[in-house]
Amino acid sequence: MILCEKCIVHGRVQGVFYRDSTRQQAEKHGVTGYAKNLVDGTVEVLLCGRPEAVGHVKAWLWEGPRAAHVADVKCELVEIEPPVVFVTG
Repeated sequence: MILCEKCIVHGRVQGVFYRDSTRQQAEKHGVTGYAKNLVDGTVEVLLCGRPEAVGHVKAWLWEGPRAAHVADVKCELVEIEPPVVFVTG
């Protein structure tokens, strides 16, 4: 079963390698999707994969890289047509 969740990450998450670090975590757990900066200073992340793998990366979103400060993460289930590859933009 493949699960997809779209998350919006709030806090100091732009300019601190948050997107690239998210990509690395996703690759580590076999999760696909994307991470992109939004104009309001948040980062949008799409995670698709096995539920337990998505859960690992979703939990990591609260940590982020060392320079980040995550204030909130809001996620929702979404339906996406596979295949999805992980990109940063």
